[in-house]
Amino acid sequence: MASNIKADVQLQDRDLALLRSLFESRVMTAAHAAALHFDGRREYAKKRLQKLKAARLVGERTRRAFEPSVLLLAHAGLALLRERGVLAEYPQLDLSTLDRRARVSDLTIRHELAVMDVKVAFHSAAKVLPSFSIAEFSTWPLLNEFTAYHPTSGTAIAVKPDGFVRFHEKDTDGSLFERAFFLEVDRSTEAQDILATRAACYLAYYKSGGFAVRNGGTRDAYRDFPFRVLMVFKTAERRNNTAERLLQSNPPILKQVLLATFDEVCRDPFGAIWLCP
Repeated sequence: MASNIKADVQLQDRDLALLRSLFESRVMTAAHAAALHFDGRREYAKKRLQKLKAARLVGERTRRAFEPSVLLLAHAGLALLRERGVLAEYPQLDLSTLDRRARVSDLTIRHELAVMDVKVAFHSAAKVLPSFSIAEFSTWPLLNEFTAYHPTSGTAIAVKPDGFVRFHEKDTDGSLFERAFFLEVDRSTEAQDILATRAACYLAYYKSGGFAVRNGGTRDAYRDFPFRVLMVFKTAERRNNTAERLLQSNPPILKQVLLATFDEVCRDPFGAIWLCP
């Protein structure tokens, strides 16, 4: 499948990075694109997106007049990324699968845009912290999916995180530290028992050595491969109720999960906003 691009569009590396982001995240708004790929310059991002739309590389989800534009990767954009070898580490998608990824419910779109809001908040905050950098921020659930056995029932449960993040931090002596986090953005649509079950699966995944094996280690060396789970909630009440429920779990979940509200994360994701149960 060859891409069909207007000859007057001179593609830049930033364009390819944007198209790759759309492939990985499924959807984003122009504001997300501006923050992630245009240094926050919204007007410039708007003009560049217009060119990419005219070149049929970027499309838009059908929307009502009062709704913001939701961008998605067009067929020609997918073809271009394949031609340039940009998608080598991703699963192969055909056009029908790409279309199905775009045809999801409004509720799913709102959730995925909220995940992108969190991603943008971290990227924007990291830019002004010289000791911090984001080595990876993946928001494709299938890429981060794992199976864990619930510690109480023993049931095998497939967990599809909303995101996976690796932060790098430089110490004053130049030493580099890496911290890994899974991301869960709660939209207040699930019962507390489901959130507690998911948190228990993360704890089981860590203690069983599943994450260690994923990162090239052995199961008995699981302590050498720590991670935490960032749970983001719409309200402080929802956050506090989840913290209580995690304490009541068997075994109780004390430090594996960090909790904050959506507004706190969007304001200052690296601030002292994260609570342990």
